[in-house]
Amino acid sequence: MELSNPKYPCITINPEICFGEPRIKGTRMPVSSILAYLGGGMAIEQFLNEFTWLTKADVEEAISFAAVMEF
Repeated sequence: MELSNPKYPCITINPEICFGEPRIKGTRMPVSSILAYLGGGMAIEQFLNEFTWLTKADVEEAISFAAVMEF
């Protein structure tokens, strides 16, 4: 069972994937990992060069989701 919020279509939650952590849809990249990389000083452009399957929109939505959900 995969859950998503219409306001954040790139973010999904599935109890059977990544222990139910919010993640980028279709990947195993949790929102918390994105925040950890960026919080550690990695620039968005550098992050996207390392994780080429993600888009800038994915990262921006993860940041927005985390801010609203007080992640």
